[in-house]
Amino acid sequence: MNSNHKKRNFQIEAFKHKVVVDPKYADKTWRLLEHAINEIYNHNASGLSFEELYRNAYNMVLHKFGEKLYTGLVSTMTHHLTSMSKSIQDTHGEMFLEELNNKWTDHNKALQMIRDILMYMDRTYVPSSHKTPVHELGLNLWRDNVIHLTGIQTRLQTTLLQLIHTERTGQIINRGLMRNIVKMLTDLGPSVYKLDLETPFLEVSAGFYRVESQEFIECCECGDYLQKAERRLNEEIDRVSHYLDSKTEIKIMNVVEKEMIANHMTRLVHMENSGLVNMLVNDKYDDLKRIYTLFHRVPHGLDTIRELMTSYLRDIGKNLVTDPEKLKDPVEFVQSLLNEKDKFDKIIGFSFNNDKTFQNSLNSSFEFFINLNPRSPEFISLFVDDKLRKGLKGVSEEDVEILLDKVMMLFRYLHEKDLFEKYYKQHLAKRLLSGKDSSDDAEKSLVLKLKTECGYQFTSKLEGMFTDMKTSQDTVQGFYATHGSDLPTGPILTVQVLTTGSWPSQPGASCNLPSELTSICEKFKSYYLGTHTGRRLTWQTNMGTADLKANFSKSQKHELTVSTYQMCVLMLFNKSERLSYKEVEQMTEIPSVDLKRCLQSMACVKGKNVIRKEPMSKEILEDDVFFVNEKFASKFYKVKIGTVVAVKEEPEKMETRQRVEEDRKPQIEAAIVRIMKARRVLDHNNMIAEVIQQLQSRFLANPGEIKKRIESLIERDFLERDASDRKLYQYLA
Repeated sequence: MNSNHKKRNFQIEAFKHKVVVDPKYADKTWRLLEHAINEIYNHNASGLSFEELYRNAYNMVLHKFGEKLYTGLVSTMTHHLTSMSKSIQDTHGEMFLEELNNKWTDHNKALQMIRDILMYMDRTYVPSSHKTPVHELGLNLWRDNVIHLTGIQTRLQTTLLQLIHTERTGQIINRGLMRNIVKMLTDLGPSVYKLDLETPFLEVSAGFYRVESQEFIECCECGDYLQKAERRLNEEIDRVSHYLDSKTEIKIMNVVEKEMIANHMTRLVHMENSGLVNMLVNDKYDDLKRIYTLFHRVPHGLDTIRELMTSYLRDIGKNLVTDPEKLKDPVEFVQSLLNEKDKFDKIIGFSFNNDKTFQNSLNSSFEFFINLNPRSPEFISLFVDDKLRKGLKGVSEEDVEILLDKVMMLFRYLHEKDLFEKYYKQHLAKRLLSGKDSSDDAEKSLVLKLKTECGYQFTSKLEGMFTDMKTSQDTVQGFYATHGSDLPTGPILTVQVLTTGSWPSQPGASCNLPSELTSICEKFKSYYLGTHTGRRLTWQTNMGTADLKANFSKSQKHELTVSTYQMCVLMLFNKSERLSYKEVEQMTEIPSVDLKRCLQSMACVKGKNVIRKEPMSKEILEDDVFFVNEKFASKFYKVKIGTVVAVKEEPEKMETRQRVEEDRKPQIEAAIVRIMKARRVLDHNNMIAEVIQQLQSRFLANPGEIKKRIESLIERDFLERDASDRKLYQYLA
């Protein structure tokens, strides 16, 4: 390439001849386009060449006649819309909406074609001149020249509201036409729909439902009223889905909810013979579900139901736990509690959607009234005792677990859990020693549940009782394996060796055992102490049982199951025909109170009277004489003779409670020391609060007792008061 070539300069020159536009071009072209628009509105668009029309509009904009084209369009469309509005106004009755809908459809079709023809103007001239786009312009012109025309606007609003009212009264309307008209209003913009329909619709609806709800509540029961309210809500939802704007749904719901539910809540729930309490009493699950669902919609609706339910529940619970008839039977008492709990669990589960706030109210109510009865811990233990003794025969494992879970649920409500433990321990001991527990698995399952709930400390002694029972079996087997061949033919001895700390403490009442038993008892004692060093055995004759074979006249033979005391008395009659009370007492050395109960149960109970007394009476007196009842007969070979219950329940209960109170003192002191070790310094009020909180899994500590324990610890130099602030405690290491 030759670098010496000169560079060429290019220059653009203007046209030699000036392009001249026909002065009448704009008018001619507009007339063509105007004619086309008229034809479109007159439904004669089939003969038009849209390509040619587009080109003409394009050229007008290109030659700077966009303003003429735009203003001409506004003028022409306004002319046609004015004509349409007159046609709409001239219609009568039901044809008004039909005509409006038809004209709207025509205008929309025309607008679509016009927008296609003027597309170039829409894309160039309109944005640069800040004009309204063709489609939006068409909608605005329709709004201003048709919808907001005085003769049409009011009439349209009235007609639409009248049709909605007609539908509410149960008549059929043309929903398709309504949908088209409402869509027209929404297409014209949210403000148009809101102004021309939504706002007046909501106002009229509020008035309608205000009147209707007042009529309903005067003549309907609560359940019927709620059904009507539910139906009205569903109708409004259905109405919105068919022809109103979706955003209106929440607004019309609020109106119906306010007028039909919120304004009448208190009256509805308190309706006599049909309100909430009536529903709860009569297990009206469907009505309860409906009232929950409807009241859930309004502010404070669920609070209203929950407060009344809680009030009712506390009232019936209070009546239940203070009913003298119920208190006579602990098993029925606890079963009544469980029945109420099952009932309300079902209501909350089925009708109240398992609402946690209702479950919390249920739990707090049960906790409130179950602790009104100071004997609730004892009664729950007696209920368990009854079930585990005889009530679980033939019951599946699954049902046993369900029952035990229910018992645990009541146990959680107790404030005095340690009192329950005391009674449960006594009852468990009697079951284990008498062999009356119907299911060893159920016993251990309940102990495991208590352990999970309250920790190892709570159940360690209970578990020790089971361990003793198993160890005792092994001990007795070892005894017979070692001495079996040396023992003379005679009574068979079964011994339960109980660890003193694990079992309920019993008064150490002894008695003179029959000579037939003395030797084998001594041999067992020697064997046991020989295999276990450092231990001491004390015979608890007041806790044992015996099986005796007895022969009566007429060859009547029976096996009698009796207590150890009863056995000692009956064995005396092998050597004597008649014995006075004093003689029996002297020979057996059974405590007087127990001896009288023992004799009473064998001489005064019909069907169990294996001995007789003179003179015959219900009470045992010190000058009574006893002898074998030779005429005793029973259809059963095995006869169980119980012991008459001692009439000393109250002192016994007081003693149990006093023991529990004593047991609590070291626990309170231990809690105080634990807290002070961690805190070093603490004020009185926080000390009380923390001690209660630490011990609440076992019992509800009394602030007065906590104060006494603090004083005791101060005296023993565990704590001291601050010199400057008497309410402040300091820990002494």
